[in-house]
Amino acid sequence: MLKFPKDFYFGSATSATQSEGTFEGDGKGQDIWGKWFELEPEKFYNEVGPYKTTTMYKHYKEDIQLLKQTGHNSFRTSISWARLFPEGHGEVNEKAVAYYRDYFETLRENDIEPFVNLFHFDMPAALQDIGGWENRKVVDYFKEYAKTCFELFGDVVKKWFTFNEPIVHVEMGYLHQYHYPMKVDAALAVKVGYHTALASAYAIKEFKKLKTGGKIGIVLNLSPAYPRSNNEADLKAAEIAEAFQNKSFLDPAIKGEFNPLLIELIKKHDLMPDYDEKDLDVIKENTVDFLGVNYYQPVRVKARDSVPNPDAPFLPTYYFDIYDMPGKKMNPYRGWEIYEKGIYDIALNIKNDYGNIEWMITENGMGVQDEDRFKKDGMIEDDYRIDFYKGHLKWLHKGIQEGSNCVGYQVWTPIDCWSWLNAYKNRYGLIELDLETQERTIKKSGYWFKDLHDNNGFEL
Repeated sequence: MLKFPKDFYFGSATSATQSEGTFEGDGKGQDIWGKWFELEPEKFYNEVGPYKTTTMYKHYKEDIQLLKQTGHNSFRTSISWARLFPEGHGEVNEKAVAYYRDYFETLRENDIEPFVNLFHFDMPAALQDIGGWENRKVVDYFKEYAKTCFELFGDVVKKWFTFNEPIVHVEMGYLHQYHYPMKVDAALAVKVGYHTALASAYAIKEFKKLKTGGKIGIVLNLSPAYPRSNNEADLKAAEIAEAFQNKSFLDPAIKGEFNPLLIELIKKHDLMPDYDEKDLDVIKENTVDFLGVNYYQPVRVKARDSVPNPDAPFLPTYYFDIYDMPGKKMNPYRGWEIYEKGIYDIALNIKNDYGNIEWMITENGMGVQDEDRFKKDGMIEDDYRIDFYKGHLKWLHKGIQEGSNCVGYQVWTPIDCWSWLNAYKNRYGLIELDLETQERTIKKSGYWFKDLHDNNGFEL
């Protein structure tokens, strides 16, 4: 039996946009996902947009009972900025205040610790209209939004995150065109990243000033960069990939300063954003109390096979090629490598290079298409998902045994949820969602997860 530390957090995670839904009269403002879906519905799998979700806005009380039945002592969700502030700033939506307060109190009443995130890819459309994270003014609006959340809910919520996976809206919105506003502009990507790190620090500053108690952190999707070989050029490729992918937010969040190699490369390509020393002091003085880590897959890289085109738009792959390693274990539905040991390497990296800060896994999961294939007697028998969890938990446990300060493991996601451009193509939940009837049915993995929590571990 692998046993985890006393009071270890077991739970799952979702986001407001992916779970709540939008309803007539709820007072919610539009965010960039609703705006984009209206502009280009064909971008979304089967043209299913963010209005068709798990509808937790209406069903959260019943859903919290399902969380209990699947062994949750913790749960991470987010507040929708556009629901609380329909214009991104100004007047608060009182219906949103009542909803979130009851949601978080109901979690507590059921002995489930709420972990609440302020931003999960969901810029209010009104603020995107003035540039979103490109605009320094939006940092100030975020600071006010964060302060309002701490004032409204700080007596109930004691575990906060400023951002979920901030590298995603940088890369996907400004380099790779997978998220709105679909730009390819490295200078804007750097500016957006800088303003995001700054906004996070200002939110932490507000949290500390209010003294509501608890802890505040950030959630980062860490993908360890592994070199193809020990050749010097491959090692350098991995070092640069690591700087862009992981250290861009890890270093300012925990160390209070940006990674020197990253700064060097940004200067070399003339991509430095405007900044002032006062803002850098805020980043330096307002680091996180703890860290959330989302882990799905590693990134494997090699030295470039060809010389980069000097006239093409700059991308980090100017310095490396993605390496398609033969024989790797794959999730064929998502196209992602399954590499369980990566979670152990993250644990030791945080221990050795980031002061052994308190941290937890805030997402780890496996998306599978057409799960009805695995239904027997009305229940999805997702043994593949249980095996996925076991493989990662085994390596996480090893990291904890070796002194890593990990306090929890949350999976993605409780109930099958809407997933950005992929909509409902792949399902991740411990609980099945019938999209037409909204009926929920616990999967085999959900019952296994209850046993994991009840035993504080599992049999190998």
